[in-house]
Amino acid sequence: MTHPSTPQPRSHIRDIPAYVPGKPPTPRPDLVTYKLSSNENPYPPLPGVIDAARGAVDLMNRYPDMGNATLYAGLAARLGVPVEDLAAGTGSVALIYQLLAAFCDPGDEVVYAWRSFEAYPIAVTSAGAVSVQVPLTDEARHDLDAMTAAITDRTKVVIVCTPNNPTGPSVTQTELDAFLATVPPHVVVVVDEAYLEFVRMPDAVDGLATYRAHPNVVLFRTFSKAYGLAGFRVGYAVAHSEIAAALRAVSLPFGVSAVAQVAAVASLEAESALLERVDALVAERDRVGAALREVGWDVPEAQGNFFWFALGERTADFAAACDEAGIVVRPFAGEGCRVSVGEPEANDRLVEVAARFA
Repeated sequence: MTHPSTPQPRSHIRDIPAYVPGKPPTPRPDLVTYKLSSNENPYPPLPGVIDAARGAVDLMNRYPDMGNATLYAGLAARLGVPVEDLAAGTGSVALIYQLLAAFCDPGDEVVYAWRSFEAYPIAVTSAGAVSVQVPLTDEARHDLDAMTAAITDRTKVVIVCTPNNPTGPSVTQTELDAFLATVPPHVVVVVDEAYLEFVRMPDAVDGLATYRAHPNVVLFRTFSKAYGLAGFRVGYAVAHSEIAAALRAVSLPFGVSAVAQVAAVASLEAESALLERVDALVAERDRVGAALREVGWDVPEAQGNFFWFALGERTADFAAACDEAGIVVRPFAGEGCRVSVGEPEANDRLVEVAARFA
């Protein structure tokens, strides 16, 4: 048997697509610049959260609690779920990797809408599994009937991203219930709710009721968006105990830092004040959406903290025009741009640029 002259990674590793993060704005002497490329919460952390995190820094010579006991206790009390039904990770994106590691053998299929969260194909390929991407509808929504049709004997996981990142629409509870009735019970269904707190619509998904009614449903949630802890990387899953235990079993030991755990717990305790900020962001989202419609844009229904501009071949030009105006957006080459709801001044500049492209 002959061997290559250098170490070689597994064959599928070279096929992993690169994750493209939202880039920061370039500082300019003539203009305040804004980052609207990463769906971050523009508000700074609350004072009590900052104080709690600073206190944890004093103990950085100690390992974090590997069992996330205080965080799990806080989440269990807040959500009304058993501690055994929780699993934490370094952001909800880490939970995607954990779930695929726990449930997918090489060659197994993972069904999800496309375009959706950019990390899905990366995580699926990393696990040696196969992506089955189901195109969105013309309204940039999940085509749940087509996703049902895409399920085969090789399917192990289905992901429903609601609200869908980067396009914005959410599925309804009625749609989700009808879809779940078609999914074989041995297939894990992830309901990715990273933007849950921003949803304002009739018949919105009740994730907790859905997980309680379906043993194969897993909820992914995060402290990065509404709670403003993107820099600390804390996400969690809610699932029946067998699935949650599998997620914990493959998690990185000591993955969620001590500072992140403390900040997440403090954020739960400050939830009412945090959600007031979310309400303000939603009001600003609605203001900007109305302004975009006034200048001629028919953007998809925005249920997260971002807008989707289907620009096709004009994507790079739009991103460049935004950059010139001092706002950085997230382009998807040849498809469109996702733009986060940020500070009012940044949003006003977005509307001005969008008016020129309508």
